Amino acid sequence: MVAYIATGLAAFLFMEFMAWFTHKYVMHGWLWKLHEDHHKPHEHTWELNDVFALIFAVPSIWLIYEGTMHENMYLLSIGIGILVYGIAYFLVHDVYVHRRIRLLDRFDNTYLRAVRLAHKMHHKHLERIPGEAYGFLWVPSRYWEMAKQRKGRKRK
Repeated sequence: MVAYIATGLAAFLFMEFMAWFTHKYVMHGWLWKLHEDHHKPHEHTWELNDVFALIFAVPSIWLIYEGTMHENMYLLSIGIGILVYGIAYFLVHDVYVHRRIRLLDRFDNTYLRAVRLAHKMHHKHLERIPGEAYGFLWVPSRYWEMAKQRKGRKRK
């Protein structure tokens, strides 16, 4: 059981690298046209960028299916690790940072403020390049320092 949990945790952590890599080199690279609307002000609920959620869901669904059908707990663990990362991404990125659903507005701590600041700095760039802060759950230390200084300030 410990090996399966460790495998799922490793998949979750690997997804942070995959999110950073994909964001920097694919979303801000050859698939910019799908990601571009995420960087532009708009009034609509859905974005072309939302297609990436489906793209990232496919390996998770496939691994969970294969792991279940073939009783392979390692494949199942990897699929669940990816799924849990996707849920975390949705809750923090879409719900907390972008407030697509007003559910987590009351939560406030240094880490969440740092994530929000890093993402805000990423979004100050409206074009494909230049850019910064491509990661998601791992936040560079400079944003932690900025978040500590902003404790108690109201968000805009």
